[in-house]
Amino acid sequence: MYDEQQRPDHGPLSGFTVGVTAARRADELGALLQRRGATVVHAPALRIVPLADDSELLTATKDLVDDAPDVVVATTAIGFRGWVEAADGWGLGEELLARLRGVELLARGPKVKGAIRAQGLTEEWSPSSESMAEVLDRLLEEGVDGRRIAVQLHGEPLPGFVESLRAAGAEVVPVPVYRWMPPEDIGPVDRLLDAALTRGLDALTFTSAPAAASLLSRAEDRGLQPELLAALHHDVLPACVGPVTALPLQAHGIDTVQPERFRLGPLVQLLCKELPGRARALPIAGHRVEIRGHAVLVDGSLRPVPPAGMSLLRALARRPGWVVARAELLRALPGSGRDEHAVETAMARLRTALGAPKLIHTVVKRGYRLALDPAADSKYADA
Repeated sequence: MYDEQQRPDHGPLSGFTVGVTAARRADELGALLQRRGATVVHAPALRIVPLADDSELLTATKDLVDDAPDVVVATTAIGFRGWVEAADGWGLGEELLARLRGVELLARGPKVKGAIRAQGLTEEWSPSSESMAEVLDRLLEEGVDGRRIAVQLHGEPLPGFVESLRAAGAEVVPVPVYRWMPPEDIGPVDRLLDAALTRGLDALTFTSAPAAASLLSRAEDRGLQPELLAALHHDVLPACVGPVTALPLQAHGIDTVQPERFRLGPLVQLLCKELPGRARALPIAGHRVEIRGHAVLVDGSLRPVPPAGMSLLRALARRPGWVVARAELLRALPGSGRDEHAVETAMARLRTALGAPKLIHTVVKRGYRLALDPAADSKYADA
């Protein structure tokens, strides 16, 4: 588990906190993020029903063994392997493979091709784009009227795929290789939601559409969906592994970022570009200060800052070089009371954390200001 652990190296994601909603391959994604310096908060938004316990898969497998399809569309490597393993467990493995040897076998991408060949089978075709839309186009061009087509589902919605085949006259047999269910322990999801709402996250990653839909549903159950959507609109970057994963968010008007290749590595590389690009960088007292999620880079040196200090720094950075009154800074503090002495205490700790006390000037009887370099004054005068 990766909750609130930070690696010491100052990678491109140092100072940022990234939420991970994945149930599958969460350890791999978390490790990739941490190696680049991120703090990772993991809360699986879903759980996967074990294959051998899924009666729907057993029914579909028996149906295909008894009545061979003309075409089988394999969509994921883990799903295809799991299907064969589950069939073995039911005593149907050899019969299933025998059926698959005699059909037109289409593979969505290179990973599933490898899984097919590992079973001694050969795919007839695979799109270079790894796109289900291209698979659909090929099938429709071939003509599907009267053909029996088995489609291996993989937890993701396939918008329009099955419907288009049926509309063109095909008999479609869905093969539900695994199914998503709500997590047994909802506590981590609630904590992840709370972190997003309080802007304790800089980015939220999604590797499946059901996970995105599940998180939105949980927010709605708690009466917090408008607040979550506002956070994703403005402050917390929603990053999806691909366009299908993004569909539930897009349905709520949320723009997402997606890598060109729908893989975990490119997703992490995209965050390495996007998050530093969103950080506020200012020339202050002869230093370059970059304000990240829970830390500050001062001339390239990472300085972790307590939450109260980050709140003060962000309030000052909204109007760099301008005096911000103590009363306004007090309102910016988490759980602020009425004692302005709390501002002085938090400010002292902030200056210590930054390691450069002259970055922030005290303006007697008025408040505090960032010591913006004179050459930058005109640029930020109207900020």
